[in-house]
Amino acid sequence: MTRTIHLDNNRDLQTLCGKYDQNLKLIEQELHVKVVQGASGLKITGDRVQVDKAVELFDYLLEVIDNGSEVKNRDITYALKLAEPAEGVDFKRLAKEKIDVSVKGTLVTPKTRGQIEYVEAIKRHDIVFGVGPAGTGKTYLAMAMAVNALKKNLVRRIILTRPAIEAGENLGFLPGDMVEKVLPYLRPLYDALYDMMEADKVEEYTEQGVIEVAPLAFMRGRTLNDAFVVLDEAQNSTPFQMKMFLTRLGFDSKTVITGDVTQSDLPKDTANGLVEAEGILKDIEGIKFVHLTGEDVVRHELVQRIIEAYGKVQ
Repeated sequence: MTRTIHLDNNRDLQTLCGKYDQNLKLIEQELHVKVVQGASGLKITGDRVQVDKAVELFDYLLEVIDNGSEVKNRDITYALKLAEPAEGVDFKRLAKEKIDVSVKGTLVTPKTRGQIEYVEAIKRHDIVFGVGPAGTGKTYLAMAMAVNALKKNLVRRIILTRPAIEAGENLGFLPGDMVEKVLPYLRPLYDALYDMMEADKVEEYTEQGVIEVAPLAFMRGRTLNDAFVVLDEAQNSTPFQMKMFLTRLGFDSKTVITGDVTQSDLPKDTANGLVEAEGILKDIEGIKFVHLTGEDVVRHELVQRIIEAYGKVQ
């Protein structure tokens, strides 16, 4: 069977094919079809089922291009994996999961079934716990949803926080003013923000108080209304801190708590706030716990192998 995808824009064709046609080669390899470039588009030949699947994939990738994003090999790999029967996700659904986050129109797309479940949970619940190993997108996706909510005027501000456990949250002995003292512990949150927004916009919003990045200890005594709040590295919170944080939730607000229970920096005999919270809150309506696994790792493939190796000895 042969089907043709017609493209009017030669630039779209080049972006779709990738450098040295690497995208086409990957699709041919994974779907066992033949893709040939023509004057007006792409001609796909092969088994009917596989050709139809290739056409659906190209339609999805064209949507990615139309939204100003590049198509990379990993985007194709994750999309094909999600479209496997066992995953139960088709390309049309995947296209709907895109999160518009930046002033430049940059899109963030959940790339695994677990990540899609996580994003859906954030949409539907006021408090969501994202628990899983490094590289599963827990914090990044939460912050993308926060930026998206701000853009859509669903909230008036974003508050990002994490325990400064390495300094014991007793920061007085460190040199510099308060910002200089806590910045090293909050830098990963700023890094993610700069990925999603222009630097001057982040700085403007920070000065205006629209975006606030602060240690967990600074949340005490506050009520956070009209805010999207993200608590990162929650495995480093004590039960007291976790209860304090969760009770800050105000009207028209949403809270996402992320953490990896295998990487806690708390003293050995200290109770873990993240672990305790799940035991206490798992059956409360309106609160959702999403567990991400090594299958949801979207960093370098070696990261997934490292996580799996450590999992076998723990």
